[in-house]
Amino acid sequence: MPITAFGANTELSRCVAGLIRPPSDQNLTPIQRSTRINCAFDRVFNGSQPLRQSTRNHRRRVLSVLTKNSANESESLTYKEAGVDIDAGSELVRRIAKMAPGIGGFGGLFPLGDSYLVAGTDGVGTKLKLAFESGIHETIGIDLVAMSVNDIITSGAKPLFFLDYFATSHLDVDLAEKVIKGIVDGCQQSDCALLGGETAEMPDFYADGEYDLSGFAVGIVKKDSVIDGRDIAAGDVLVGLPSSGIHSNGFSLVRRVLTRSGVSLEHKLPGEDVTLGEALMAPTVIYVKQVLDLISKGGIKGIAHITGGGFTDNIPRVFPKGLGAVIHNNSWEVPSVFKWIQEAGRIEDAEMRRTFNMGIGMVLVVSKEASYRILESGNGAYKAYRIGEVVSGEGVSYH
Repeated sequence: MPITAFGANTELSRCVAGLIRPPSDQNLTPIQRSTRINCAFDRVFNGSQPLRQSTRNHRRRVLSVLTKNSANESESLTYKEAGVDIDAGSELVRRIAKMAPGIGGFGGLFPLGDSYLVAGTDGVGTKLKLAFESGIHETIGIDLVAMSVNDIITSGAKPLFFLDYFATSHLDVDLAEKVIKGIVDGCQQSDCALLGGETAEMPDFYADGEYDLSGFAVGIVKKDSVIDGRDIAAGDVLVGLPSSGIHSNGFSLVRRVLTRSGVSLEHKLPGEDVTLGEALMAPTVIYVKQVLDLISKGGIKGIAHITGGGFTDNIPRVFPKGLGAVIHNNSWEVPSVFKWIQEAGRIEDAEMRRTFNMGIGMVLVVSKEASYRILESGNGAYKAYRIGEVVSGEGVSYH
């Protein structure tokens, strides 16, 4: 991309390798990316010192609520009605697959000697809108890292490094520092290096105070250790790992529900001791260390990251043809925030299951023997639920 004059479009290359030191078993050389234009500010940090927290106090803003349309209050909301068409997205992937055969998994695999590099990229969607409204920017970077590293571990890959892209119309350094600090936290949780990134300042492109984020993660796995689902068979067990809440998918529908309900983000979530804003902005769980530990003990045949499309679309992605899943309703605890969303939006069960994770952020497809070990261990260091089984016949059913 050509670089134009500072007053029109500024793209700032950053050196942030020092923020995260590579894991002790890797001899990675920090890569410094020099500034490509002569400007008054760089985002260059010293890895030996923590980022200084901004002293500016940002007062949380209350979500502006639009006037409700009383004629439509009784109608059931859908993700498509909120502006997101999952079927259209699936059709685009199908068309891209004709041009680039082999895509469709959670991460892309590139052969390298006796290993594969596994890469993934993602953003955080319209959860950013709630970050702008609530003033909660410190954890959105964790979401950004989580969406990519959680994808690549589905192949059994250990994340190596992460890069980010931060774009805004006018660079607020204090605000950007908060966001990047969250990215640093996410990389630390993932045991990977924050290798670099890009800051793009593009006047008039975004609304004042708003920004967009993208992230890119690369990991590695031995070829003989790749988890690809080929050995999954009827009778295998589905083990669910709990989410922290909405994670980073479905927020277009969440925002539509908020508009309809007339509820402020500062209201208490019914039955909980947190505000609605805090519950919705809870950072995405990073499953890297937990899942890699479980993989090392054997018996895991497939892994599905439950993102957009929910159980209905994501679990079948790891199955061989001819296999499907039965999900047992009430086999795990559904967080209160989902119950509130469904009630306030009058959303049907099928729509909830295809839009949200419903309290399960990662699904492991395992042998029966492995399921016993995982579920027993889950009573101690972490929670895990037996949520269903693999069956003959395609699709996902709920009982």
